[in-house]
Amino acid sequence: MTYLKHDFVRRILLSLQKLLHLDRRTKTALLMLNDAFLCVASVWVAFSIRLGVWDLWNLPTGKVILASLGTWALIFTRAGIYRSVVRFVGGRTMLNILSSCALMALVLAILFAVAEMPGVPRTLAVLQPMIFAALLITSRLTARYVLLDLLSQRGFSGNTSNVLIYGAGSAGRQLALSLRHEPGMILRGYIDDDVRLAGQHLDHVKVYRIDDVAALANQYSVDTILLAMPRITRTRREEIVRNLSDLSLRVLTLPTVANLVSGSVSISDLREIQVSDLLGRDPVAPNHLLLHRTITGRVVLVTGAGGSIGSELCRQIYALRPAMLILVEMTEFSLYSIEHELQEARRANPDLCAPAIHAELTNIADRSAVQRLFARWRPQTVFHAAAYKHVPLVEENPVSGVRNNVFGTLWCALEAQTTGAKHFILVSTDKAVRPTNIMGASKRICELVLQGLAAEGGPTRFASVRFGNVLGSSGSVVPRFQQQIRQGGPVTLTHRDVTRYFMTIPEASQLVIQAGAMGEGGEVFVLDMGSPIRIYDLARTMIHLSGLTVKDESNRQGDIEILEVGLRKGEKLYEELLIGNSPQRTAHPRIVRAREAHLAWSDLLPRLEQLDAATTSGDREIVVQIVSALVPEYSVPKVSDQRSA
Repeated sequence: MTYLKHDFVRRILLSLQKLLHLDRRTKTALLMLNDAFLCVASVWVAFSIRLGVWDLWNLPTGKVILASLGTWALIFTRAGIYRSVVRFVGGRTMLNILSSCALMALVLAILFAVAEMPGVPRTLAVLQPMIFAALLITSRLTARYVLLDLLSQRGFSGNTSNVLIYGAGSAGRQLALSLRHEPGMILRGYIDDDVRLAGQHLDHVKVYRIDDVAALANQYSVDTILLAMPRITRTRREEIVRNLSDLSLRVLTLPTVANLVSGSVSISDLREIQVSDLLGRDPVAPNHLLLHRTITGRVVLVTGAGGSIGSELCRQIYALRPAMLILVEMTEFSLYSIEHELQEARRANPDLCAPAIHAELTNIADRSAVQRLFARWRPQTVFHAAAYKHVPLVEENPVSGVRNNVFGTLWCALEAQTTGAKHFILVSTDKAVRPTNIMGASKRICELVLQGLAAEGGPTRFASVRFGNVLGSSGSVVPRFQQQIRQGGPVTLTHRDVTRYFMTIPEASQLVIQAGAMGEGGEVFVLDMGSPIRIYDLARTMIHLSGLTVKDESNRQGDIEILEVGLRKGEKLYEELLIGNSPQRTAHPRIVRAREAHLAWSDLLPRLEQLDAATTSGDREIVVQIVSALVPEYSVPKVSDQRSA
C-alpha cells in the first residue's frame, strides 16, 4: 500500500514536471482555463453563501456565470495578468489580481443595477469577485510552492550548499527571494549587525547575530556566506570580511549600489570577494577640474598604452573627451586590444565629441622613432607609462631594462619639449625609493631626468607620480594566488614578512591624471596608498575566503599549504614611498608633493651620455656602475653571475 502511495505521488510530480517544459502559449492557455473554472466556482460559492442553497445550474446562476466570465476575460487580459510567469509571482502580481477583481466588482455592480436579473442578489457583484480573488491568489501561491519548493528541489541532483545571508536589509531580502529559484542553495538564516533584529523572522527565516555564525556553520554545515550589504563602505566591508575569514567559509558579495542599477538583486550579481574589498579604505571622489585640465580638448599621447596602468589611463582619458588620443605601444597584441576596445566604445556611442583614436606601434627606446612620433602628432599632454617593471627580469637584463626605462623616458621628454607639449607626466614606482634593484634605480633616474629638465625651464611642465602595486596588473601576486588556490596549492610567496602597498588600477589611474594636472615643473607626487598589506596575511585570507583551510604546523589536515621560496634578486621586504621627509599637502587629500634632492641638468647630462654609450655597447658592469653613481641610495645586489645582457 505504501509503495502504491509513493508511486502515485511520483507520477503526479512527473506529470507536473512535464508541464514545465510546455511552450509559453500552451501554459498561458492552461492557466486561463484554470482561472475560468475558478471564476465559475466562485459564482457557485457566492450563491451558496448568499442564498444558503447549492444549485450548480439554473437561469440566474447561468446569467451571473456568463457576466462574470465576460468581465474577467476583458479586465484580466487588459491588466496583463497572463503575462506574469507563475513561478515568479510576487507581491506586485497579487496586487494586480486584487485591483482587477475590484474593477470586476464595480463593473458587475453597474451591470446588475442596470439590467433586469430576477433571482440575482445585487450583493453578488461584490461577493463573487472577493471569492474569485481569494481562489486566484490561493492557486498562484500553491502553484509557486509546487513549482519552486517541491519540483525544483526534487529535480535537483547536484550538491547542495547551505548558506547564510549577511544583511537583513532590502538587498538581503531580495537575495533570499532569488535563492528560492536556486535548488542548489539552501538558506539557513540571516546575519545582521542590528541586535534589535536578532531572533526575528523574515518570511519564516530567522535572523541571527554575528556571534552565532560559528555555531550555525557547525549546526547546519554552512559552507557559504552571501554578503548582501551593497551600501556599506569599503572600510566596513574589509572589517566584516576579516571577521569571517577565520571560519574558512566561502564568502560571496554583491557589488555596490552603483552597480545594481536595475534595482533588483539576483544570484547572478554575486561575485567572489576581491582583494580590493580588503584594502580597508574608501576611494575619494575625484576633483573634476583637475581631471579635465590637461585632457579635454587636447591631443593626448599615452606610452605603454597596452599595459595595466596605460590601458586604464586610455579608458579614463577617452571618457574625458580629448581632441585626439594617441596610443603608443611596442607589443602588437596589447596595442590591438586597447585600440579595438576604444574603437568599439566609439562605435557603440557615436558622438561628435568622441576623440579620434590612433595606434602607434613604436619602441620608445628608439630615438629616431620617438622623433617621428612627436613630430607627426605634436601632443599637448603626454602620459609616460611605458616601462619594464618586472623586478627579477630587469635584474637579469639590466642593459635592456635601463635602455628602455631611462632612455625611453629621456627621448620622450626631450621631444615633448621640442614640439611644445604643455604637460609630461611620468608614471613612477615606490621601488624608486632607496632601490635595491635595477628596475627601481632606473625609475629613479627617470625622475631625475624630469627634475633636471624642469629646472632648465621650457614650455613643458614635467611631473612624476609615484605609487606602489596595483591590483590585477600583470605579474601581480593576486591572480597568481587565485590560480594556485584553484589548483589545490601550494600558495607560494617569497617571505612571510614581505609587505606591499596596494591600490586598484582605476583609482591609481584617476589619481595620476589629477596629480599631473597639479604639476608646475619637476614635482614628484606621491599617492596615498593607505597602510601596507602583509602578503602572508593576504594569502591566508584568500584561502579562507575560498572556503578552505591553511595547512600548517597547527593544522596538518588543512587544504592549502603556504610555502616560502625566498626573496628574489633585488627584492625588498618593505617598500617605501618617500626618500625625504615632510612631504607637502596638495589640493587633493590622496596626493602629496615630495621634497627630494635632484641633480642639475649640467651634471646629469654627461652621465646620461656615458650611460647611453654603455647600454649601446651592452656593457652590463659599466651600466650598473653608472646607475649606482646616479642613484647613491641604490644598494648594488651581490650577484655571482655578471653576464652581459
